[in-house]
Amino acid sequence: MSDTITYRVSGMSCGHCEKAISAEVGALPGVAEVSAAADTGLVTVVAETPLTDDAVRAAVDEAGYELLGRAEA
Repeated sequence: MSDTITYRVSGMSCGHCEKAISAEVGALPGVAEVSAAADTGLVTVVAETPLTDDAVRAAVDEAGYELLGRAEA
């Protein structure tokens, strides 16, 4: 069973930003898929195992951006 969570991220403005965030978040254990969209500021993560917001925040920080929190459904 997988979980899909969408986050709001500040600072994304181009394809390079999307790739940087996707690479860092995608390297987290259990992450199966990452989709980052600079035009909306949203990052959607599909995880096969439980994933903490703190782990995602650390990965986004490592990429040089700021995780603002979960996007409202």
